[in-house]
Amino acid sequence: MIAFTGLVVRRLGLLIALLAVVFVVVDLLPGNAARAVLGRDAGADRIAAKEHELGLDRPLPVRFWNWFSGATTGDFGTTARGQSVNELLAAKFPQTLLLASVAMLATVVISLLCGLWWSARPTGFTARVMQPSSAFVIAVPEFVVATLLVLVFSLWLDWLPAVTFTDRSGYPASPEMLILPVAALAIPQAGWNSRVVRGALIDAAAAPHVESAVLNGLPERTVLLRHVLPFALPTIATSFATSVGTLFGGALVVETIFNYPGMGAMVAGSVSDRDTALVAAVVAMTGTTIMCVLLLADAIRAWANRGRR
Repeated sequence: MIAFTGLVVRRLGLLIALLAVVFVVVDLLPGNAARAVLGRDAGADRIAAKEHELGLDRPLPVRFWNWFSGATTGDFGTTARGQSVNELLAAKFPQTLLLASVAMLATVVISLLCGLWWSARPTGFTARVMQPSSAFVIAVPEFVVATLLVLVFSLWLDWLPAVTFTDRSGYPASPEMLILPVAALAIPQAGWNSRVVRGALIDAAAAPHVESAVLNGLPERTVLLRHVLPFALPTIATSFATSVGTLFGGALVVETIFNYPGMGAMVAGSVSDRDTALVAAVVAMTGTTIMCVLLLADAIRAWANRGRR
């Protein structure tokens, strides 16, 4: 319990350090929020007044502390254009979370099925196909995958929509509008995790206790579920947890391509406006989500390794 608490504290420390880095990086970008909001034609007096209003005339550590102290109470402040950051996140973050969650579910299912099949037939036709294909999809960025999917399934075949339209709730108007964005995110991660699942299962199957179970005549399914999977589970869980961060990062790009109503366009606009509060709030939300998933993976690994030395 003490070790787990220490892990939580370290992860929180890393998240706070990341937020501080966000403030520094945005501050180093050319221009500032006041100039971005008022435009190029604004006079020096108006810009100075806007900088004072936004607190840009204060030292960077003071601005970070003021924002962070409010964020710890759930108040992420306002944007440079006077909008509530909390309201923007409440409107956009659930859509991005939905997209990333469905893509994660697809990644888990595809990776487990492909990894199990691949490890069961390591030298067959499946292995000869999956070895190069998984390496290929890993190497291709999400925006390239998204572009190819639009080209094939929207323009050539006309099976699926290339853009996303929303209903009154702000979510995609039909489930089919999620297919291409989810596929663009899940395909590279499924390729990577399939290789991890395959490797973890092969390593676990080579353990002495598994060989003993096979020699004792236990059914193949029992050997897999009771002797192989528990030993492979920590590696698989860690790989899946790591993919969550990649999926969130890729979602911001994929959303722009498919006009998906998530945080992608909002983040792009906030960087353009040099809106530090909004950028930091997005990092805080996604970072907290990723941290929780990583802690869950750590708990699964600790459970799977219980009683081992």
